[in-house]
Amino acid sequence: MPLQNRVTPTGEIIATPHRGMFTGNRGIIHDPSTKTLLNKRWSTPAWITCLCEFRGWRRSVMARRSWTELFFLDEATAFAAGHRPCFFCRRGDAKRFRAAWEKGNRAGEVSAKAMDAVLHRERLDRGKKRLHELPMPLAQLPDGAMVQQGNESFLVTQGRALLWSFAGYDPHARALDRPMLLTPPSTLRAIIAGYQPVLHPTARAASV
Repeated sequence: MPLQNRVTPTGEIIATPHRGMFTGNRGIIHDPSTKTLLNKRWSTPAWITCLCEFRGWRRSVMARRSWTELFFLDEATAFAAGHRPCFFCRRGDAKRFRAAWEKGNRAGEVSAKAMDAVLHRERLDRGKKRLHELPMPLAQLPDGAMVQQGNESFLVTQGRALLWSFAGYDPHARALDRPMLLTPPSTLRAIIAGYQPVLHPTARAASV
């Protein structure tokens, strides 16, 4: 029976056999005795994205009162949900993200805490996922941006929208007429400024 620890682009956490390319956390939000989530979905504004393998360390998922292991299809999914790269296990990526975030948001040197404060405002609306108006036509969004229409999430790559699922991405023939931006605006500006999110291999196959 899979644990409830897989994150959707809208930030929901559900149970599915699919694991994904990245792990990460929002603090301690589970009960280790039952390996089930608590009622809260975050305990810190530092929502991070981590490597699934690092220095050969192994963790038993949800086995102790430490950070709650969450899993994401890819980095675009994690970004859409409101996470950022971890400065510990992904230090190089985190530094590149911060540099692009500073450039894209026309900010001076910012701390991880400062970025988290902005992201926290952008990802939540009274405890629920905040959606944003598109700042440009969908076809002009950078690769790795994610949008929402109805109950479906889409990755934008090469100007096309690919339908998201826990298994990967699929082509989507129908045009989107009312998409809303899932990726926090400050993260979107970091992507525009040069940060390239890691995409699931199916994104390339589906965009051919």
